[in-house]
Amino acid sequence: MSRSKRLEARRRVLIERCAAQRLELEERLADLNPLAVLRAAGAGQGRPALPHPLALALVLAGLLFLGRTRKIVTAVLWARSALSLAGRVAQIAHLVTQLRAPRAGREEHGAVSAGSAAGAAER
Repeated sequence: MSRSKRLEARRRVLIERCAAQRLELEERLADLNPLAVLRAAGAGQGRPALPHPLALALVLAGLLFLGRTRKIVTAVLWARSALSLAGRVAQIAHLVTQLRAPRAGREEHGAVSAGSAAGAAER
């Protein structure tokens, strides 16, 4: 067998090996797909395949604020104060609305209704 024929046969073997390795690599990469990993992790435990979106958001927020404890506590306290103040403002607005609304038993602008005029005439 000549040298060129041996090299050609070796080249074909190497090309076939590369094709097999490429297929194996594609299968392994498909197994490493994040969504597939999450689905497989949740499927065997009797819970939904993907975690709740709010849980994912909280995890991401936790990772973003990792090591910034003082800033987080300050932000949480500020948000709590803002919500408390907003609640008080809503209570005051509701109270003002109730005070400004006409009452059911009171006649507007001093007008006398027919029922009250008849009641006063009988007395």
